[in-house]
Amino acid sequence: MKLKNLTLWIAACALAVSMASCGSDEPEPNIPGNNNNNNNQGGGDKPAVTADFARGADVSWVTELEAKGYKFYNKKNEETDLFRLLREECNVTAIRLRVWVNPANGYNGVEDVLAKAKRAHAQGMNLMIDFHMSDSWADPSQQHAPEAWKLKTPEQTVQNIRDHVTSVLTRLKSAGIDVKWVQIGNETRAGFLQELNGLMKDQNANEFPRYFNAGYEAAKAVYPKAEVIAHLDKGENRDIYTWFFDLMKKNNVKYDVIGMSLYPETETSNPWSVSLNQKAVNDCLSNIEYLHNRYGKKVMLCEIGFHYTNGKAGKKAIRQIMEKYPKGDILEGIFYWEPEAPEEEGYKKGAFVNGRPNEALEAFVQNMLTPAN
Repeated sequence: MKLKNLTLWIAACALAVSMASCGSDEPEPNIPGNNNNNNNQGGGDKPAVTADFARGADVSWVTELEAKGYKFYNKKNEETDLFRLLREECNVTAIRLRVWVNPANGYNGVEDVLAKAKRAHAQGMNLMIDFHMSDSWADPSQQHAPEAWKLKTPEQTVQNIRDHVTSVLTRLKSAGIDVKWVQIGNETRAGFLQELNGLMKDQNANEFPRYFNAGYEAAKAVYPKAEVIAHLDKGENRDIYTWFFDLMKKNNVKYDVIGMSLYPETETSNPWSVSLNQKAVNDCLSNIEYLHNRYGKKVMLCEIGFHYTNGKAGKKAIRQIMEKYPKGDILEGIFYWEPEAPEEEGYKKGAFVNGRPNEALEAFVQNMLTPAN
C-alpha cells in the first residue's frame, strides 16, 4: 500500500466516525501478562483464535506523525504511547515495519526502524521486517531500485541485497530484538528492482529468483528461525497468486510464507458511500486455503485496511477471517496497515480518529485459546 495525494475532507467527517475504544464491548482477552484465566471460546459456537495467531499492525509511519505533533489517547482519555495502547487496549501482538534503503528524510531507514522496533519489543510484541528493496515506496505501480544500486551487475546486486538485509537485521539482533518474520520485497506481483532486471513477466522470472534467494539466505543467516515471506497484493485474485507461485516453484525460489494484501472496499466519489466488498473477502478466504494446499505454505495477511468511517464493516470482515482460520496453522495472522494514520494526512484507511482507535481494531479483542504445548 502507498500514500497518494488526496483531497482533504471537511473536519465534520471525523464527527461521524464511531469513537469506540478497542475492547469496549468485549470480554477481557486471555493474553500474556493478563490475569484473566478465561480460556473459553465465547461468542456462541464461533471458534476462539489461538494465542499463536498474529494480531498485527504496520505502524511504520508513527515516528513521522509524532514529529508533526500527533498524539494518541487511551480509554481514560490519557495521552499514551501508541505501542502501549495497541498492546494493552487493542490486543495487537505483532508489529510490521517497512525498511527503505536510503530514504531521503531518514524515516523508514535503519535508525528509524530500530527506534520503533525497540518500542514494540518493550511491549512484548512480535516483529515483522518488510524490506521494500527501494529508497521509497515499492508496490505494484513502482518497484524502483535504490539509486545507489542502479547500473550494477546482477552479481553486484545480489551482494547489495545480502549486505542490506544483513546490516539491518544485525542491528536489530545486536539490540536484543527478535524478528519472527522477514518480508523480501513489498507487493511484488511482478517482481522488484525494476532497473536491475528483477521484474517477472509471463513465464520469465528474469533475475528475481536469485535476488529473492539472496534476501532469504541473508535473513536466515542472522535469524535462522525467522519465516521469510513473499508478499503480493490483491489477496482475492487467485490467478495472480497461482501464476506467481508456480513461477517461484519452477525457479526454485526459497520462501516460507505466502503474504497477501487485502483492501476489500468499493469506493465512490462520495465519502459516505464506502462499502465492504464482501465478495473480495469471500474470495480471499477461499484463496487462503487453496494456496495453502497447493504450495504447502502457511499464509499471512500482511496488510488489510478499511475506510476510517467504515470501522464496523472492518471489524466484521477481520472477525470473519479470524473465525475461518483461528488456529494459525493455515493463516498465521492479520496485520492492519497504518491504523494510526489520520485522514487529514491524506490516508483514508486508518483505524484511528483524533488519536483514538475506532471499531475496526476491536476485532482483535476476543478470548483466545492458549497455545498448544
